[in-house]
Amino acid sequence: MTQGKYAGNTVRVAQMTDLHYCATNLEESDRCFTAAVTDAIEKQVDCALITGDSTDHAMDAHSPAFVALAKQVQRLANHCPVLMLQGTFSHEPVGLLKVLSMVGAKFPIMIAEKISSFGLTKSKGFELIIPNNDYRLVCTAIPTLNKADIAAMTEDSVGAAAEEAGRIISDLLASLAPMNRALRLQGIASMVISHGTVMNCLTEHGVPMAGFDHEFTAGSLFSAGADAVALGHIHKHQSWESDTQGFRQTIAYGGSIGRFHYGEEDAKVWLEWHMTSGQASFVAYETPARRTIDIFFDGPPDMEKIRAAAAQCEGAFVRVRYEVDAEHKQSVDRNAIKAILGSALHIQIEGTTLAIERVRAKGISTEPSLVGKLEKWCEATGTKVGILPEMLTMIQNQDAQALVDSTMKRIMQQVMPVAEKPIETAAAEPAKLATAPVPIPKVDVKKETMSRGFFEDDLAIEDRTLF
Repeated sequence: MTQGKYAGNTVRVAQMTDLHYCATNLEESDRCFTAAVTDAIEKQVDCALITGDSTDHAMDAHSPAFVALAKQVQRLANHCPVLMLQGTFSHEPVGLLKVLSMVGAKFPIMIAEKISSFGLTKSKGFELIIPNNDYRLVCTAIPTLNKADIAAMTEDSVGAAAEEAGRIISDLLASLAPMNRALRLQGIASMVISHGTVMNCLTEHGVPMAGFDHEFTAGSLFSAGADAVALGHIHKHQSWESDTQGFRQTIAYGGSIGRFHYGEEDAKVWLEWHMTSGQASFVAYETPARRTIDIFFDGPPDMEKIRAAAAQCEGAFVRVRYEVDAEHKQSVDRNAIKAILGSALHIQIEGTTLAIERVRAKGISTEPSLVGKLEKWCEATGTKVGILPEMLTMIQNQDAQALVDSTMKRIMQQVMPVAEKPIETAAAEPAKLATAPVPIPKVDVKKETMSRGFFEDDLAIEDRTLF
């Protein structure tokens, strides 16, 4: 049971992450972050954590997207202390967040660019931890690790550098356990905040992140002995819990504040943590993220199916995907699709053209005769030559009527061979000829077929009797 003078002290912490402010995302990012900030203020949270990727890429400080971000961070800091974590370097170049620390507000906006521990005071907000100071909450920040630095120290392959990065972070997390245990004995809640990938977590599209090149495992995060681990980077909200150390530990991804890509699963949220030493918990509140709808076709678009889906597409972002052969590419009417889905807020049409595969017959261009070219084609395609050259010669040398006559004669010879007896003998015995069955011999279809593909190889004609 937790003891100490701070036992039972509960700190309400707002976690918002992966805001991805930029010109392209400005409307989505600002709508969702503004709503989350308003909600957090109304719920009277004690402090706020922004766990990385506040921006989507490098931006000028005077750009509309960065100004919009600064306004909302300032609004949040006028209500409570704010701690912002360095995210992925490609999203947040080093030093970009420092500009926000200069924004004037009631409480300081702290930026965590290096591994460090911050204490939440009762009146001053977050500060770098000082031993024996009076803190309500202690947060250890582990910003994005620069794997390039690890690779520079590792002589082996890139994969070895990634594994080395995982080992370094695992050792670091384990080293935090004594401090967090001491805090717990005093009744002070502790958190680890970081930005990275937990092995086997799920992406926003439901894909497991398997592999050994990720920064964290659930086990290594639990080994820190903190009450809670608040993570950014993966855009899907998900969590893990453990009671193995005699108290409840919780790990959670806040997920992205908005829906920035098609196909993202689940609602978008911000988290309100209830931090009590030994029993941390959270509540997820949904943000007004855009609604996306995918309409996929294995072949050309089915206009009737699109019409049937049009009603639910009103006000949504709609993506239509289809596949079509090259010769039918022009048959897809994109304007008609847009007209049907006219009530959608945004329509994105993605068509894939399937290339026609052609098999080249080596040497076919050098053959002087058409028969020779036919034989080369048969060789390239694996087709049995059979009577094809003979038939081709007939087509070349006979007119249409002669070709029909010779073909019919050939068929009659195969199906109804000439009787052994002379015609005059047959005439002398009309009654016998009229009643006697005429056998139809077996025909080797494979041998007589003009081209492979008209009949299956195992097809055979049975003996039958004509009456």
